Amino acid sequence: MEKEIKKPLVALFGRTNVGKSTLFNCLTERKQALVSDIPGTTRDSNLGSVEWNGFSFDLVDTAGILDGIFLEKKSKGQLTDIDEKTQRQAKAYLEKADVLIFIVDNKTGLLAEDKELSKIIKKIPALKNKIILVANKADSYKQRAETAEFNKLGLGEPLIISAASGAGTGDLLEAIVNSLKKQKLVKRSLKASAEKTESERPIKICILGKPNVGKSSFLNSVLGYERVIVSDIAHTTREPQNTEIEFKGRKIEIVDTAGISRQGHKAERLEKYGIEKTLSVLKKSDIAFLMIDISEGITHQDAKLVQEIFDRGNSLVIVANKWDKIEKRDPKKWQEDIYGKFPFAAWAPIEFISSLAGSSKQNQDKANGFSAAELSKKINHLLSMAIEIDECRKISLSESQLSKFLSKIVKLHRPAKGKGLKHPHIYELKQTQSEPPKFSVRIGSRDNLHFSYVRFIENRLREKYNFLATPVHLNVEKNPKRHGVREGRAES
Repeated sequence: MEKEIKKPLVALFGRTNVGKSTLFNCLTERKQALVSDIPGTTRDSNLGSVEWNGFSFDLVDTAGILDGIFLEKKSKGQLTDIDEKTQRQAKAYLEKADVLIFIVDNKTGLLAEDKELSKIIKKIPALKNKIILVANKADSYKQRAETAEFNKLGLGEPLIISAASGAGTGDLLEAIVNSLKKQKLVKRSLKASAEKTESERPIKICILGKPNVGKSSFLNSVLGYERVIVSDIAHTTREPQNTEIEFKGRKIEIVDTAGISRQGHKAERLEKYGIEKTLSVLKKSDIAFLMIDISEGITHQDAKLVQEIFDRGNSLVIVANKWDKIEKRDPKKWQEDIYGKFPFAAWAPIEFISSLAGSSKQNQDKANGFSAAELSKKINHLLSMAIEIDECRKISLSESQLSKFLSKIVKLHRPAKGKGLKHPHIYELKQTQSEPPKFSVRIGSRDNLHFSYVRFIENRLREKYNFLATPVHLNVEKNPKRHGVREGRAES
């Protein structure tokens, strides 16, 4: 069974709008967390990895604490359902973390919410004993001189930083590593990150789909706990959520993304940013798990997402979720229906699942006969498939292999002409790229190759060399025109 990779955990926390997400992006050197001046932008806690002077740890950017009382009590008080879930998740990370970075806003100064948080933290020894106080947004010398008031919190002298410019973050990283050293939680790595072998590079899987198809529930089922917040409200997930696991000795990075809706261009600001980040994550991923709600049927938007995946060269697995809602579960019939809607992706494997079966006991009872054991088996199969797909994407074929392959398929099916009276002659087939695989065929300067024959070659390449779940792109090139010289042709 898969396991999440564990490193020392450092958590960023504080009230809303103190710059936690900006600091997270600065320390992880990735623009992963969505940064906005809108309170409550961060919902799911962002996870990233940080390396400093040969030491490494995980960093989590938690949602802003809306009510300090929530750290002491389980009652949600006046919070909405989503806010209550974000606070519960933030609290869980604070309790699990080895070091806590309590961030205050130097520009706005000491506020009542900061005092309330400090007062509550000092009542909880498990939290108080691992605090590093940080005064953020000290962007000038004058502002740095105004941090003395935060000494009133009784949490020690604040470290002064500017997450926006990076000033002071080196001192912060040194303080974090020193704290982890005292707890004997880190050892200096002898390998530089740039020297990672191919086997150490994680396989990157992007989970995407329309809002409310079950992407977050699926990720939680993979991990066995609530990593991301699940809600019936569309666009609950606003930022890509990265989680690295180990499965069968391979590292796999799974990213849950914001739902992409047909009304994306009209979406409110945060939803639009989330969609843009989803497409950005897709570009950097190897494999796309496209989740569809099988109970609602295939939509035009699903087809558009398949095209986005195909255009970017990602391998594709179609995950048909909410299988428990289908009364007559005939996989063959549904596969034919899905491929009928996605004729250009008939090479993509389809898996039917119900991620509901892996969630709470109450929801498991609603999963209509689809058991948690079946879901676990499906998840293991999907992850095993991801490892096989990753190997297939790296296949590199020699000139001699492709020459023999071309000779066989031309005898099997003569090249179809695009225009003109003559059948085109294919002079050469070569591989121009792997990950994803790309090929080119060279024909005569006056020849035209019908698009159906291009598809024929692509399909035969996939079948012969097992490019599992991966699009094969074939480019047609023509011999340069040579005036006054006839092109020689070998017999097909």
